[in-house]
Order: sequence, then structure tokens, then C-alpha cells
Amino acid sequence: MRKYFLCLIIFLIASLQIFSQMIQVGEELTYEVSYLKIKLGTVRIVTLPDTVFQGEKVYHSKVFIRSNPGIPFYSLRAIFNSFMDTTLTEGKFFEANTQENNNEWGYQKITFQKSEQKNKTSNDSRTVRVEKWFNNEKINDTIIFSDKKVIDGSTLFFLARRLADRKLNIKIPTIMDLTVGNTRLNFTGKTDKIKIKAVNYPIKVFHFDGNAEWVALYGLGDKFQGWFSADEARVPIFAKMNVYLGSVNIELTNWKREGWTPPKF
Repeated sequence: MRKYFLCLIIFLIASLQIFSQMIQVGEELTYEVSYLKIKLGTVRIVTLPDTVFQGEKVYHSKVFIRSNPGIPFYSLRAIFNSFMDTTLTEGKFFEANTQENNNEWGYQKITFQKSEQKNKTSNDSRTVRVEKWFNNEKINDTIIFSDKKVIDGSTLFFLARRLADRKLNIKIPTIMDLTVGNTRLNFTGKTDKIKIKAVNYPIKVFHFDGNAEWVALYGLGDKFQGWFSADEARVPIFAKMNVYLGSVNIELTNWKREGWTPPKF
């Protein structure tokens, strides 16, 4: 397994030229989340300028989630801030601010570090420290040990974009709340077409599927599918994911990316 993971790292480094074209500072992607044609909310993902964290260059992205004001008895606002290493195989720092139904806010901070304590199965062990607050009161401080690199959900989003054109099956340890579970990604490298409301022609896409062995916001987890633009940008166009309600659709509605137009099939 370690040998396979090393091969994956070598492949990722070899594809840096393509990758540099995918990451674009200032990119903004907005998605509508719906269930049975009912709009549940929106997700906006922004790529911010590269920065330095603990002496290393990192990529930086921010995610804004907001529920539909028209949904009675429920309100959600969340902001996720993610710093990820430049190979997208490891998170560096993640924080989440979440407000549900009232003015009470929850805050979570996740720090990824190499561990001074050696793991029995690896000389490259790591720790993931998860700290949580509710209304400024600290309610949890957990340290998770891992013999593999671990990523957060935002880093997973960009890693999937990077690999969308490959024929590859991988398993990625992913942190969600207080636990680490695997995300299995199955890429075929084959192109397909998909139609969305924001574009008046079929879009050429790469299709992949996967399985999340973790549970996130709204009960997000289990099986999922994604369709990413079949070009150098690899922009996520459409996705199907399972939550507590059932299967929801996540569809691109607006974008800001210099020089980019969805590729025509």
C-alpha cells in the first residue's frame, strides 16, 4: 500500500504543469443544491492567493454554504477555510464557522502535523488535532494519530479535479468532524456529456464515482457521482450525493474564471 501511495505521489508531481493551469486564483464557483427540484441552498467555492503556513507554501480556498431562506424552520450558514499542501495529498489547516437556526455559532479548527511519536507501521506518522467551540466555549480537543496523510473536504474537492481525466482507483483518508474515514474515488478517464440550466448546450465532462466512508454536514456520505469539465480547468459541473433526505443534486449555476467557457460536447 505504501509503495502504491508513493507511485501516486510521483504521478502527481509529474503532472504539475497541467495542475498549475487548473488552480486559478480568483476563481469563484457557485452551485445550487436541490432535492426533488426543491432548492435547499447554495455553495460558493473561492480560490484565494497562495500563502505560507508553518514555513510551507500552501493553496488556500474558502467555501460559503447558505440554506434557502424559503425553507421553513431551518437555517444554516457555514464558512469553511482550508489551507492545503501543493500536491493536494495532505491538509495543512482547516477551520469551520457554522450557524444553525439562531445566532449561536460553532467553530472548529483542524491542524495537520507530523508526529514526534513514531507509528509502529510507519516512520512517517502524523497527528490531526481537532478543536471545537460552541458560543466561545471550548467543547472538544481531540488528537488523532495516522500513519497516512489525511485531507479535509475542501482539499478532496481539488484533488478530485486534478485526477478527473485519469484511469485510477484510489482510497484517501479524509477527516470529517472528529473521525477519519476513507474516501474511495473511481476514475475511468472517459468523457461524457451533461446538460445544466446555466448553459444552452451539452457540456463535455469526465465522469467518476466514489464512496465516502464518513458522515458530514446534512448526513453527507455514502455513494456519490461527479461530472467535471473535460478540459484543463476540470471545473465541477454536476454532482449527485447522498444526505439524510436521500440523493441531492449539486449543479453549477454561476462561475468566475478568467478565459473559461464550459467545453462543448
